[in-house]
Amino acid sequence: MLLSRALGLRRRRATSAASAVAVAAGGRRFFEASSSSSTSAGAAAAAFADGAETGLYGLQILRTAKGFRRFVDEAIERSNELVSNISRLPPSMEIIRAMDEISNTVCSVIDSAELCRNTHPDREYVEEADKASMRIYEYLHFLNTNVTLYNAILKAESEGVLLTEEAQRAASTLRIDFEKGGIHLSKEKLDLVNELNLKAAQLGRKFNENIMTDPGFVDIYPASRIPKDMQHHFKPIYRSTPSASEEIRDLRDQRREKGLQITTDSSTLSSVLKWVSDAEVRRLAYIRGNSVPSGNLGVLDDLIRTRHELAQIMGYKSFADFAIHPNLAAKVDVVMSFLLDLSKIVRPKADEEFARIRDFKRRVCNEKSLDLEPWDEAYFTGMMKSSTYDLDSSVVASYFPLSKCLEGLKMLVESLFGATFQMIPTTPGESWHPDVIKLSLHHPEEGDLGYLYLDLYSRKGKYPGCAHFAIRGGRRVSDKEYQLPIVALVCNFSSPYRSSTTRLNYWDVETLFHEFGHALHSLLSRTDYQHFSGTRVVLDVAETPSNLFEYYAWDYRVLRTFARDETTGDPIPEKLVQAMNGARNMFAATELQRQIFYSLIDLTLFGEQPATARDTVSIVADLKRQHTSWKHVEGTHWHTRFNHLINYGAGYYSYLYARCFASTIWQEICLDDPLSRSTGDAIRTKFLRHGGAKNPSDLLKDFVGDRIIRDCRGGVIPDISSLCKELGL
Repeated sequence: MLLSRALGLRRRRATSAASAVAVAAGGRRFFEASSSSSTSAGAAAAAFADGAETGLYGLQILRTAKGFRRFVDEAIERSNELVSNISRLPPSMEIIRAMDEISNTVCSVIDSAELCRNTHPDREYVEEADKASMRIYEYLHFLNTNVTLYNAILKAESEGVLLTEEAQRAASTLRIDFEKGGIHLSKEKLDLVNELNLKAAQLGRKFNENIMTDPGFVDIYPASRIPKDMQHHFKPIYRSTPSASEEIRDLRDQRREKGLQITTDSSTLSSVLKWVSDAEVRRLAYIRGNSVPSGNLGVLDDLIRTRHELAQIMGYKSFADFAIHPNLAAKVDVVMSFLLDLSKIVRPKADEEFARIRDFKRRVCNEKSLDLEPWDEAYFTGMMKSSTYDLDSSVVASYFPLSKCLEGLKMLVESLFGATFQMIPTTPGESWHPDVIKLSLHHPEEGDLGYLYLDLYSRKGKYPGCAHFAIRGGRRVSDKEYQLPIVALVCNFSSPYRSSTTRLNYWDVETLFHEFGHALHSLLSRTDYQHFSGTRVVLDVAETPSNLFEYYAWDYRVLRTFARDETTGDPIPEKLVQAMNGARNMFAATELQRQIFYSLIDLTLFGEQPATARDTVSIVADLKRQHTSWKHVEGTHWHTRFNHLINYGAGYYSYLYARCFASTIWQEICLDDPLSRSTGDAIRTKFLRHGGAKNPSDLLKDFVGDRIIRDCRGGVIPDISSLCKELGL
């Protein structure tokens, strides 16, 4: 998951307050801080100290929770000084530099607060971080509507004083970001835009709060209907039942029957659907889990109306047009064309896979006319994979202790980039939990390249998924000084009990490599401005490095370097890796079809609004019938906890763009020798180091070649041939 850039991307996980504000604004605004832009080394952010005792993340100002208050005060004071200075400057490069320092200073508060409120075990720190976020957002309104700053950008851009390509791109994106906030509109319209942005942000927060507070639950009796090895995850419940003798009605002869209450949050529901053999239990859990929170039906309707009104004031036909315009795709019809073409290509193979799953169910249940239900998919595909490839998840996990996986990531970086991760001690007060470790990424010729915190184990109150947070973005401070990036990789793996070892299932290994791809993007970028640092790229390119590094997680040449039997030390057998890949690809068309379906939902809900409003349940049901083989279950509304509708808002398609790009990069650049230094040099120098400082089309073509993208109706779509080849389409 990428919690970075002003839009705050999330892979399959919840949004942040920062991302909600940015999405409400419809795009990446210059002063829109996020959950991973950067932490300042300037006056407002204080220095990352070298003393015996420091504050959170090495910031002296955060030695106590209440330090967040002064943190905000100093950031505002410093930013005001810079605004005043800009007002006196003639058109020059210095204007861009000063604006980037404002962004750097304000982002220092937002990003530190965002990581803190998602991971800190001390409630006081969480509450103070939350207050700091709200205060700085109020100040962001002043920055985003400051005409002095906007005019300074206009003059710098128009008078030809910007001497580097990156400075010119910075000025252009700054101007566009200001205008996406409505600064060029009349005061009446600007006030309405601000009001709508605030309302959309509040609705986004409410949507996510409802998901957390109303996960749904089902009561299952008797408890024996749930596999024994799963029962400890659920709450035991009891009910009175009559005794065996029907003639005896005395209450003394009643007994208590044990059951289990299953909370149907997404993660738990996924486990139930995969592992519980009782079809009725799966059905009950599926229907309940996909019928909550009902309150989000109204929230989503309000959000659609609010975003649509915002887009129309800004001169766009729909919010989708407004949101997509600054991206690589540029236009809604470009994205829609891409999705519909891909849907047609994948449909025959997905239908074939559907038929195989249905026929397998009929054989297992010994009934020739059974239908395949949505709650059957995970259970029967899991059985089919296990029976076809004879995979034992515990055997696979035995090759992937977390410690060995981290060694594998270190090896990967050294092999590709000639750099090493070195553990360094945290100073008192710097870390937020004893489990957190700190690494420096060191190059023998270039010195330290950046710093990485690892917070890998699950604990109560912590951010529930896996995500990459950037604490500080890289930027050039002077000819001799570069502000090094600092990032945190946050996961929720099971904490080892006493001397036991944490072993990862293989999807966790893939997720770890995915998030590591985001971290490397941040650590290895070398941009002049933090505005472009690392993952701060256009939305439909941002997930490319993370998708690329997923390929490394499945390649035997990579796995054999670190995945070893805990007892014998033997490397993982090649046949086992082949079986793992076979199981992974067994229903690849169905999974791709699902991502297309999700993208179409997102694009349709925020597209042009019909004269007669339709309810979102009908829209989603129709899209499912049109673009998948699976039936819609009446009464369910799965999309009311699809929080990517909040995070992305007409941008979910970017996952498919990134997957196509990554597939082409893997096959063209990495496949022949994925661990070679020449491969690593290409990845670093032609892609990662540029962050968002380079035109994305030029970035991709200079890296791989012209064929990685295609022009389409005034926008850009990925070439899909590599992905089709990979999936056998």
